[in-house]
Amino acid sequence: MNALETLKGKQDEIRSWMETMHQQPELSMQEENTSKYIAGILKTFEGFEIAEGVGKYGIVASLKVGDGQKVIGIRADFDALPIQEDNDLPYKSRFEGKSHLCGHDGHTSMALAAAKYLSETKNFNGTVRFIHQPGEETMQGGPAMIQDGLFEKFPVDAVYAMHNIPGLEKGKFHFREGPTMSAVDNWEIVITGKGGHGSMPELSVDPIVCGSSLVMALQTIVSRNVSPWKNTVVNVGSFQAGNAGNVVPQTATLKLSVRNMDNDVRKMVLEKIKSITKAQAESFGCTYEIKEGVAGTVLVNTPENTRWASEVAKKTFGAENVIDDTDPLMSSEDFAFMLEQKPGNYCMLGNGDTFMVHHPKYVFNQEILPIGAAYWVALVEDYLK
Repeated sequence: MNALETLKGKQDEIRSWMETMHQQPELSMQEENTSKYIAGILKTFEGFEIAEGVGKYGIVASLKVGDGQKVIGIRADFDALPIQEDNDLPYKSRFEGKSHLCGHDGHTSMALAAAKYLSETKNFNGTVRFIHQPGEETMQGGPAMIQDGLFEKFPVDAVYAMHNIPGLEKGKFHFREGPTMSAVDNWEIVITGKGGHGSMPELSVDPIVCGSSLVMALQTIVSRNVSPWKNTVVNVGSFQAGNAGNVVPQTATLKLSVRNMDNDVRKMVLEKIKSITKAQAESFGCTYEIKEGVAGTVLVNTPENTRWASEVAKKTFGAENVIDDTDPLMSSEDFAFMLEQKPGNYCMLGNGDTFMVHHPKYVFNQEILPIGAAYWVALVEDYLK
């Protein structure tokens, strides 16, 4: 019996791990109990050395077999989102306003299943490290683990990750060489005016008017400064100011998500945001503060490693279930920081015809759990054969 068939036979156990995590979601860099749960499962697998607290809540589980010197890293994320789930599932989130609506509970369960299988079969020669990472949604967890000495303490020759993608045919793998996902910069702009009574606007400095003008001005960055051949998004996803119609508030806060597929374009776009914000604030008599989040970077798949991973997937699942040169995505991933340190690949696995990730009705397709786990097993056994 091959790995896929064996793992299909273990689907109830794999689903139980996922459903437990799904019911008890924890937000980015707050995943204390989730981390303990994952580590507890890993400690039941024979032969693994478990390191906890890497980058706060990260875990590295290492299994060495034989005398092989090669080392492969498999990374899975486990944080949830601040979104209210709108599903009638028997394992629905029990925590108000928190949910696993990106499938990280599924990613983790696939990695755990692969780890258990490999610990039982030990059909390889070398070392595999399962990197369980917190804080992907806020782009904090990957950098935190790296800064905590991830690759110095736990060296790998290459590192791999995967994400489910709704809208792609269920169970099919998608690969792309080179730039694959955008760099994201999550910025916050706080505009300060002079609060007052809504009946006397001449005695106030209105940050809402300033902020409204700024929202429109920011739209010119992409339309008039970026080549149509380049991919860039400047999105203002939140505009918070005031709470009464007869008040001119003191401040207005804009939250931005800025995405770029080219690091040089990224630098220009971010500078434009700064200069436009300064000009708009001054023209309305306001002051401003820009709060920059974690600096983004483009996810770049190593061509050689991507071609190899694709070939392994074809041998394992059939060429008809593998798509090469898939389109890039403007979504972002902090696995990009790991790929800056080590060669590797980030692939996509079709979740089928479901709501998109981050939608309140998104559901991880549990039928792909053994497929993803079997992919990890195949990569490890081929890399360390």
